[in-house]
Amino acid sequence: MHSEVRGDVDELPSGGALASTPTIEGETFSRVSFTPEAVGMISALGRRHGPLMFHQSGGCCDGSSPMCYPAGDFLTGDADVLLGTTDIADAGRVEFWMSREQFAYWRHTHLTVDIVTGRGSGFSLEAPEGKRFLIRSQLMNPDGTDADSLAVS
Repeated sequence: MHSEVRGDVDELPSGGALASTPTIEGETFSRVSFTPEAVGMISALGRRHGPLMFHQSGGCCDGSSPMCYPAGDFLTGDADVLLGTTDIADAGRVEFWMSREQFAYWRHTHLTVDIVTGRGSGFSLEAPEGKRFLIRSQLMNPDGTDADSLAVS
């Protein structure tokens, strides 16, 4: 897990995932990253649909599917938390939102957005491609470091 973000985005050393810029007040670490494959799909969708956003409103664990929308098509408000933003070519500044209720359960996890073959939701932009975005999660400490990195053998 990465504990410091430099600039607008940062590349995580493990897996080459693109990390988001922190947006939660007082936090200096990324909560969301995107695999290179997800970045490729987001760029392709951005070329067709313009700026994009994500929202995670359900799901409890790995394998949950965040929804991808044209930016602003999903209205957010006080019931939502902006977990991070990431500049992605052709898709603009991509925001990743989560419902506040969902965040209460996931606040101790780093989320990695990936893309896999399979049927996604009819409302998420990748669905017609025969793909779906998927969350991979990793427990983290309150300072954003990987929870496994402090394990004692």
